[in-house]
Amino acid sequence: MNVFVSELISGVLQVVLFGLIPFIWWLITARKKESFFKWLGLRKVKSNGNILVTILITVAVVLIYGTLTTFFINKFAGEVTSAGSQYAGKGMSYIPVAFVYGFIKTGLSEEILFRGFLLKRIQNKFGFVAGNLVQAIAFGLMHGVPFGLATGNVGVTVCLTVLPALLGFYMGYMNEKKFSGSIVPSWLLHGIINTVVTCMSL
Repeated sequence: MNVFVSELISGVLQVVLFGLIPFIWWLITARKKESFFKWLGLRKVKSNGNILVTILITVAVVLIYGTLTTFFINKFAGEVTSAGSQYAGKGMSYIPVAFVYGFIKTGLSEEILFRGFLLKRIQNKFGFVAGNLVQAIAFGLMHGVPFGLATGNVGVTVCLTVLPALLGFYMGYMNEKKFSGSIVPSWLLHGIINTVVTCMSL
C-alpha cells in the first residue's frame, strides 16, 4: 500500500509539473476565452467518422508498435528497459501501482504536455502537420535520448526515438482528426499501453 500511495503522489506531482507551463500559458493567453481543461483538450470525446474503423486502425498501429518495440528491446537486451520496469518481478499485488503509473504518472502527464499543449499551440499558429510533427518528435526524443545517454548505443537511441515518435504522431492525428481535438482517446491508449507493459513485467 505504501508503494501505491507513493506512486500516486509521484504521479500527481508529475501531472502538475507537466501541466505548469501549459497552465501559465493559458493564464496569459486564453484565460478569458475558454476554460483551461477545454483549451488543453481534456473534454468530452466526439467521434468524427466511423469509430469502428478508427478502433481497428488503432489496434493495428499498437500491435505493430508493440511488435517492433519488443523486437528492438530484445535485440538490445541488457541495455534497454521498458515502461514500468522498476516494478519487474514484484507480483500481481502491484497491478494497482501499474495502473497509477500507466494512466496518471506517464499517460496523463505526457498527453497534457505533448498532445494537449505542444500540438494545439503550434497547430493554432502553423497548422496541424507542423504541430503534430513537432509534438511527435519531442515525444520521441523524450523516450529515446535518456536510453541513448545511459547506454551510449546509437541503435537504442534511434529505435527508441523513432518508434515513440511515430506512435505520438498517430495519437495526435487520432485526437485532432477523429475525436474533435479531445486528448482523452490518446490518454486512454497511452495509459493502456504503459499499464499492460508494466503488468507484463510483474
